[in-house]
Formats: sequence, C-alpha cells, structure tokens
Amino acid sequence: MTSGQSFYITTPIYYPSDVPHIGHGYTTVAVDTLARWHRQSGDDTWMLTGTDEHGQKMLRAAAANGVTPQEYVDKLVSEAWFPLLEKLDAANDDFIRTTQPRHEEGVKAFIQAIYDRGYIYAGEYEALYCVGCEEFKPESEIVDGTGEFEGLKVCAIHSKPLELLHEKNYFFKLSEFGDKLLELYRERPDFVQPESARNEVVAFVQQGLKDLSISRSAFDWGIPVPWDESHVIYVWVDALLNYATALGYGTEGGDFERRWPGYHVVGKDILRFHAVIWPAMLMAAGLEVPKGVFAHGWLLVGGEKMSKSKATGIAPATLVDTFGSDAYRFYFLSAIAFGQDGSFSWEDMSARYQAELANGFGNLASRTIAMTEKYFDGSVPAPAAYTEADLAIQKLVADAAANADAAIERFRTDQAIAEIWTIVDALNGYITDNAPWALAKDETQRDRLATVLYTCLDGLRALAVLLSPVMPKSTATLWQALGAEAALGALEDQNVRDAGAWGVLPVGATVSKLAPLFPRIEEA
Repeated sequence: MTSGQSFYITTPIYYPSDVPHIGHGYTTVAVDTLARWHRQSGDDTWMLTGTDEHGQKMLRAAAANGVTPQEYVDKLVSEAWFPLLEKLDAANDDFIRTTQPRHEEGVKAFIQAIYDRGYIYAGEYEALYCVGCEEFKPESEIVDGTGEFEGLKVCAIHSKPLELLHEKNYFFKLSEFGDKLLELYRERPDFVQPESARNEVVAFVQQGLKDLSISRSAFDWGIPVPWDESHVIYVWVDALLNYATALGYGTEGGDFERRWPGYHVVGKDILRFHAVIWPAMLMAAGLEVPKGVFAHGWLLVGGEKMSKSKATGIAPATLVDTFGSDAYRFYFLSAIAFGQDGSFSWEDMSARYQAELANGFGNLASRTIAMTEKYFDGSVPAPAAYTEADLAIQKLVADAAANADAAIERFRTDQAIAEIWTIVDALNGYITDNAPWALAKDETQRDRLATVLYTCLDGLRALAVLLSPVMPKSTATLWQALGAEAALGALEDQNVRDAGAWGVLPVGATVSKLAPLFPRIEEA
C-alpha cells in the first residue's frame, strides 16, 4: 500500500444486549492494531466501531428490565461498551449507534434508493425465526430439539426454540445478484478472506439465493420504512448500513466520497451478511462494494465458543486488570492465527506474558538501558566499525520490518508480530554472544562495547516503533527511556514503514532509567 491512500476499516457493530466478552475485545484490538499501523504509516485512516441497537431481542430485554428500549441501550452503551474501548486502548475515530439520527436518515435514504431502482417489492413471508440471531433461519441451522424442547425446532447456534412467523413484509431481490456476486469473488479472490471463508461463501451463493425479507411489521422498535411507516427495517439490514451512514451517506458534506469503500473485519458467524447480502445491497444502490471482508475465527474457552447462555463469556476487564492492556492486545493478536479458531486459557496467557513479554522484550529493554547508564553515563554511544554479527542484526531488523508490513497487508497480525519478535530473540542472543559486561572490563574493547550497545539501542528503537500499534503503552514508556522522544519526536509520529532503517537513534541521546515494562504477576 502506498502511503497516503485511504484506509477505512470497521469492526462489526456489536449487539449490546449484554456486557462485552473477550471475543468482542479480540475483534476490537485486531482492527485497532491494523488501523494504528496504517495511520502511523501516513495512510488516510479511519476506524469505525459501534453498537446495533434495534430489533426484537432488544425490545424484549428492555421490557424484561422495565425500561424503554432507548433507556436500556443508553445504559448498556455508556456503562459497558464505551469503557471497553478505553480499557483496551482502542483509538477508534468514530463510534456509531444505530439509534442516532445520522444513521436513521442515511438508512432511509439508502432503502429509498434501492426501492426507487426496483429492487424491493411487497410480499408475504412465513418462516422460522430465531430472536437470539435476529434471523429467519436457513434449513442448515434448524435442528430438532431435545430434552425440554423435544418436538420443537430449535436454532443450531442458540439451542433455543424457533418461532414460526407469518408477516406481510418487503423483500429485497437478492436472488438477482447471484451471478454478479460469483463474478466478484472470481475477479477479486481476496475479497473474502481467509480462503476457507471465501470457499464457504462461494458454495453458499452457488446453491442459489432467495429474496430477503427486509422489513418487520409485528413491532415498532426500528427505523420506519420510508414509504410505509407500518413497517420497520429488518435489524440486520439496518445494522449493515452503519458502514455507509457513519461516513455521511445520504447527507451533504459527509466523508463518504473520500473514504468509501473500506474493509470489514467480522466474526465468521456473521460472514454471510457481510460477504453476500451487503455487497448485493451496495450493487443494487449503484455503489462500490467493500474493499474486502475478513472473517476471523472464534475464541474458544474449554473447547467451546464463548456465550452468555453457556457461562463461558470472560470479561476483558478481568484480564486487563491482571496483565495490563498491552499484554491483552499482544496475547490475542499473537497467540491465535488471525482467521482461525483459537483457544484461550489463563495458563497460556500467563506463560506467554512471562516468557515473551517479561523475560523476552521487557528484559532486553531494561538491561540494554541499564548497561548504557552504567558504561556510558546514560548517553547513546557512537558505534565504531560494524562486524558481520552487527550487520546481520541490521539486515534482520530491515527484513522483519518489511515482512511485518506485508503481513499487516494480509490482515495477519499474528504473522506480523512473529516477524517483529525475530528482532527481540536476535538481540537477546546477540547480547549473550557479545557479553558487554565482559567487554566493559577491558579498556581496549571500548569501541566494541559502544558498537554492541548502539546496536541494541537502535534495535530497541525499531522495536518501539514496530510494536507501538500492538502495545501503545509499553512502547511509549520505552521510547521515552531511549531518549527518542526528545531526539526524534513523538512515537506516534514515527512512520512504521520506515522503522527498519538503521542508525536512526541519534548518538548522544540521553537514556533514562526504565522500570520493568512487564512487572512480575503474583499468582493469586
């Protein structure tokens, strides 16, 4: 990607009917890290997240709590969802709520546009509906109930009975877009990633598409259909449109022209909505389809997908309060291949924290700075002639930076971190091999000592820049301790794509004492 290009990226908008769990946190930090990387590379970056607040499930939850739907969602968003972003150090540029006037206006304009273009018609519908999914279920996700639900049809995802609904609805002519969608997937093989997700979407569309019910008339918690206010727009259609309405679609002076299209990162369970229905709606409106849809896997706890009903949801705050937000971000982005399912365990997170963060990166930083203070009075020394070992480190730093950037282009945060971590491991090995503490005892080795420490210090400078999108807090602390803030300016102003250059940390910069970046965690 060339610096300066538009990079618009979104999380799904979350359904705030309950408190967030680490699965929501996982998606958020992944998108935030991708956005930070692009923003810090000079790209015209915009990160969007938000909440999806309409639908029958929300209406029922509010009624059960004895409040209006709007009061219910206002409380959830302010008490659970805004604090989550703060807790995870998310630097989102916008937060959209589907109850905001800007969204409602944009949705009405979009639906009216596809109606005027002949893609919406009135009809009747009878089908099994899952309130939990807010979806009329396809045959593949309807199973026979067991136990207390014996004799009933239940949702394969929620294991709850389905409701047979018969309504007069408006329909979107989704069936007309099958060939156009297959052509899109053929011409742009990376439109849906990873490949397993793409294959699933292609197979689904090849089976033939049915027209989609896009309104509900049985309740009124939603956005009214512009030409028939006895109907509200189906919650999923309303939700998908947030990606356009947040940029000002349908209004004067918005950023839609500048920023659209963008990339959507979603959980694989909502892939079809984003990779089939959404691009078809955009085609119907005469708009560009997204740049791409990336579906990540599920986070498993004890081998099962997290869910409220199975009590496997873990609040992100529990982990952040123990390990810190940087460790949370690092762990979920490096321990799981982005795009595949991954298992979370407290033991694994604790072990990685100790080995990779405390003993690996943290120890490298503290001992390099301590030796600079001890042997050179805290002043970054001037390197003398470089040996093959030093040049090997320089090449490795340049390669790691380039490879990490390429991995980010593929949305593989895990591979990017693995590339960057080759620098951590190489520098730790380099210190062992060159033994600066032994060099310091021999005055004739003074130049060699200066070269070894400069190599470690400039390597740390590169690491601070490369890891700042992943771990913004600890890298900012390290940047200060290296004297880089005073010498080179703010960390967030350093171009990540230039991080692999060598000799950037100025000789004579003053280092300062560094407390452990990742302190020991006392086991409870």
